[in-house]
Amino acid sequence: MSKPALGRGLGALLGGMPAPAPAAPPHRGSASAPEGAGLAFVQQIPLHAVQPCSFQPRKDFPEESLRELADSIREQGIVQPLVVRRRGEGYELIAGERRWRAAQLAGLAEVPVIVREADDRAALELALIENLQRENLNPIEESHGFAQLIEQFQLTQEQAAARVGKSRVAVANALRLLKLDPEVQIYVRDGRLSVGHAKAILGLENAEEQRLAADRVLRQGLNVRQTEELIAHWRPPAGGTPAAGHRVASVAAGDPHLQQIQQRLQERLGTRVNLRYRQGKGALQVHFYTDEDLERVLEILGVHLD
Repeated sequence: MSKPALGRGLGALLGGMPAPAPAAPPHRGSASAPEGAGLAFVQQIPLHAVQPCSFQPRKDFPEESLRELADSIREQGIVQPLVVRRRGEGYELIAGERRWRAAQLAGLAEVPVIVREADDRAALELALIENLQRENLNPIEESHGFAQLIEQFQLTQEQAAARVGKSRVAVANALRLLKLDPEVQIYVRDGRLSVGHAKAILGLENAEEQRLAADRVLRQGLNVRQTEELIAHWRPPAGGTPAAGHRVASVAAGDPHLQQIQQRLQERLGTRVNLRYRQGKGALQVHFYTDEDLERVLEILGVHLD
């Protein structure tokens, strides 16, 4: 059996029926099912009877975008029906939460829907597929969607990829983004850092160093290649004896007071700092990666070169 592919379009999601024309709102009540077994059909239901789905992978709904869609809905109606499933006396959204939210802003009393029979796995798959097809998900939402599909239904990465028409490598790369520090994930979610930036920063396993690197990328406006060079200098050499700075870092690791001082120094200087201390003596190591970086650190420290 061939795997479902995104290229099949939303026709697959909507049960094989053609997209409805942007006409005036349909008559109240259920429409007659079209001839032919298994074809979905559109019906009007009260807006208040529809509830959002807990499986919805999309979490961000920009207000300005919703207002623009609400204005369009007031003029043209809802062109693409919502996809729902029955839940008790009402309905639960499978696909179309953005349209549902905009319909509320537009003051609609009823919305066109297609009712599908779907268990939890199918509901999550359909929600993922619709958002991926429309490119509505930011990279972090997509990562969480794949993680939810895998964890909740005990799927392998390959099985999850097959269900949503992606390659296993694409799913694996998406899941790697969840290894980023939560603060860095926010930068990716908001579009301040690209996926390319994120992949480079993933070369740092320490969450604090990831934050420092991300802050520098944003502050200096580094492109992906420059970010890769930054991380290459930041990491210890592969194999062999760790660099001196990384040996020193372990000295402060066991003392929470030294860790706090080291962290404050790193935040102040915007770079990796290693603090070594023993019985009132020690060393402070400040890392820089370019001449401009050194000049920046010196300026922060108040050291002016003639």
